[in-house]
Amino acid sequence: MRRLSLDALPALAQQLRPRVDPGSLTVGIVHLGIGAFHRAHQAVFTEDAVAAAGGPWGICGVTQRGPGVVEQLSPQDGLYTVAARSGGGENLRVVGTVRELRWAQADPEGVSDRIAAPSTHVITLTVTEKGYHHDPATGRLRLQDDDISADLADRGSRTVIGQLAAGLERRRRRTGAPVTVVSCDNLPSNGRLLSGLVHEFAAHLDGGDALLRWIEDRVRFPSTMVDRIVPATTAGDRERVAAALHLADEGVVVTEPFAQWVIEDDFAAPRPAWERAGAILTADVAPYEQIKLRLLNGSHSTIAYLGALAGCELIADAVAPGTPFAPLIRRLMADDVAPTLRVPAGFDLDAYEDEVVERFANPALRYRTLQVASDGSQKLPQRLLATALDRRRTGALPGLAALGVAAWMRFVSVRCSDAGQPLPLDDPLAGVIAERLAAETAPGAVVDRLLALDEIFTPELAADRVWRDLLVERLTMLARDGAAETALRLS
Repeated sequence: MRRLSLDALPALAQQLRPRVDPGSLTVGIVHLGIGAFHRAHQAVFTEDAVAAAGGPWGICGVTQRGPGVVEQLSPQDGLYTVAARSGGGENLRVVGTVRELRWAQADPEGVSDRIAAPSTHVITLTVTEKGYHHDPATGRLRLQDDDISADLADRGSRTVIGQLAAGLERRRRRTGAPVTVVSCDNLPSNGRLLSGLVHEFAAHLDGGDALLRWIEDRVRFPSTMVDRIVPATTAGDRERVAAALHLADEGVVVTEPFAQWVIEDDFAAPRPAWERAGAILTADVAPYEQIKLRLLNGSHSTIAYLGALAGCELIADAVAPGTPFAPLIRRLMADDVAPTLRVPAGFDLDAYEDEVVERFANPALRYRTLQVASDGSQKLPQRLLATALDRRRTGALPGLAALGVAAWMRFVSVRCSDAGQPLPLDDPLAGVIAERLAAETAPGAVVDRLLALDEIFTPELAADRVWRDLLVERLTMLARDGAAETALRLS
């Protein structure tokens, strides 16, 4: 079958084609981490913004883990299809904002040159939580991390922090033009966090003082909140889209109709008119961020661990009618999370909670519980532990948040479902967790050994005996009764 490309666009129905002429776009944005989420979220917002207000906002997409995305999209001139699916059907559109592709490890000089280019005004990131090489509990850079240490030693670009430092240093030396760096990952105060990590890295470089002063003066790191569910694309997804387009597309991304983007309005240079595409520009992202991280992401992780333990392959299976998990996360949101939130004026929290459950139950999205359950050590602090800490400071017992954390503890300690099916652990701290547990599965010992991981748990929460006992109680229930029965009893 003929491959999707610029030459093939005339063969597509008008409603399927990009909303702007890809050939008219020059690169104005460098995106680090061009995975499925970026292509379904920021790239779509950017195309809609250009369609509404114009501008030279093509994207140079930089892949981190391997050349796969470059190999998928380069033969297609950067084009790919977004398939937005719900129970009511599917909407397809080809997106054309990605105008250049690079693999960071094969072309570090090219990445630095693109960051330094005068035409680049915005750098965005979606590299997942673990891509920041930091300790989630402290927000500090892991200076002993092998890749961070190597980047500091030779000014390399193995990590996105190293890539940013190298590119910003080249920009400082060449033009000194201001630039904005926009984190779009699920981290609290992600802009402030990223700024701190880049500053910490630069402070440990020989002669890094000049770079630090320039960053302070010419670079901004606004915080953001991003929201769209984007499961991994399957071969079946690609076949289905090819049948609809009559063109082969190796870069298909599948998502839901819902998309949200809240951006702190703090830019050092020009930017796309993202507000014309539906993004919210605000002076304070924190309330929106907290609602999303704690209500949606906290519930998502809780469902992922409990669902995986119960043998559910998909998130939608776990919240299907007749299962105990949907009522449980409604209680989690209402009892534990909602009291910790600062809700923006006019924001309908009850409607948002209803929408979260509805989105999880979308039968057209085949979002695997194991995909959501990956990298738990990096996700728990902002998704569940922050809720637990806030509730404990008021003297409350966050029993449902404790269940989510206990489900993670059972997941990482037994590594099998309640029926005995293996559950692989995909986590940057997998080796540390295994060494700490030393095959221990007794609830009290598991809780004590994991609470001692200061990369995950703050000293305040780790020392809280009430919280510790609550975790032991929940983990004991999960071990004795299984995830489904435990959820039924607590919901």
